[in-house]
Order: sequence, then C-alpha cells, then structure tokens
Amino acid sequence: MDLGHLRPAPGSNRPRKRVGRGPGSGLGKTAGRGHKGRRSRSGGNTPPGYEGGQMPLQRRLPKRGFRPVARTEYAVVNLHRLAQFPAGATIGPDELAAAGLVRRNALVKVLATGELPHGITVRAHAFSAKAREAIAAAGGAAEEL
Repeated sequence: MDLGHLRPAPGSNRPRKRVGRGPGSGLGKTAGRGHKGRRSRSGGNTPPGYEGGQMPLQRRLPKRGFRPVARTEYAVVNLHRLAQFPAGATIGPDELAAAGLVRRNALVKVLATGELPHGITVRAHAFSAKAREAIAAAGGAAEEL
C-alpha cells in the first residue's frame, strides 16, 4: 500500500450539484433557493446573533457591571506549575510557552496556588504578593518584566 493506491471510501465522493441549468435538472430557475427572502438573494448571509427579526439574545439580556476598555488580560501560572522546572533555572515567558503553560507573547502573572519545592528565578509581567513571598522563601527570585 502506498500513496499512489489511495482511493476515497466507496460512496463518499458525490458529484456536485449543477444548479440553475434549466427545468430538466430539477434545480433550474430559482436554483433550489425558493422565492424571495434574504436567503434567495446573492450575498444574503445571516449576521452572527441574528434571530430572524426577533430581538437578539444579547440585546434582551440586561447589562451588568463595568467593563473597562483598557483591561490588561494576564495568562495565569500557579506556583505548583513552576515546580516542573529544575532548581536554579531562570524561567521567563518564552520558557513557559515552550512548556505549554501559556501562549506565546502573553502577559504572564504568577499566583501563589500550590508549593514551590526549590529555588528558581521567575521572570514575569506581574506577581501576586503571596507568590513573591513563596518564591523568596523557596530560595528563588521574582523579577518583574
């Protein structure tokens, strides 16, 4: 068996519909789109959240609270996740991304959930106060970027 002998499963490949090719085809004239209405027209797509003229859900529900426009979102890393790195290592956002703990180019904040068994140098954009204390108590250092 090699790539030259691969074939699709029987019945999986079907011929495409040739619409608008006369009355004998069964899909002539309106081409299976029916008469009038948004779906019959060219470019007649449905915007996200549209509910056929009914008041959309995002407008029916009440607004709550204050949403700051310039909010900074951090990728959170807990201390017990940092325990997988060897003692004495220097860990920054690139090392965390390589380990799959955060996404690339994310702002990183370290929180104090869990234990840190050994001292490491952690470089991040933000630390909670307890995380700073826990890293220092383990014999490591917390460097803010």
